Amino acid sequence: MKKIKVIVSKIGLDGHDVGAKVVSAMLRDAGMEVVYLGRFQSPESIFKTTVEEDADVIGISCQSSNHTRLVPKLIDMLRKEGMNHVVIVVGGTIPDPFPEELKALGVDAVIGPGTLSNVIVGTITSLVEQKRKAAAV
Repeated sequence: MKKIKVIVSKIGLDGHDVGAKVVSAMLRDAGMEVVYLGRFQSPESIFKTTVEEDADVIGISCQSSNHTRLVPKLIDMLRKEGMNHVVIVVGGTIPDPFPEELKALGVDAVIGPGTLSNVIVGTITSLVEQKRKAAAV
């Protein structure tokens, strides 16, 4: 089975990146290949790196309201290019009702603060396996 490749990034003007760094290390420790883009990334830069790296997953960390307009923009770019196989995970402090709104737009999982590492790794692994199986059909 091909190693899972994950792009981890902060989107927009959100500068709080401790959680994204912790999750990046956690995913690496679980055997995934991680490309950490850092803070202040645009949907365009995340999309470009996803294409260049042939990534399976985009992990977006949000601590501000940027997710309400920037994540949908990224999803639109992926859909226009037929990249439905890419798993999109949003993590961070995302108050209600935004988690359900993000899922309705096409985010595969929303993971909040305090989620155990085995749950995060298991969620990502399961979602990638599902999308790989669907793409193979």
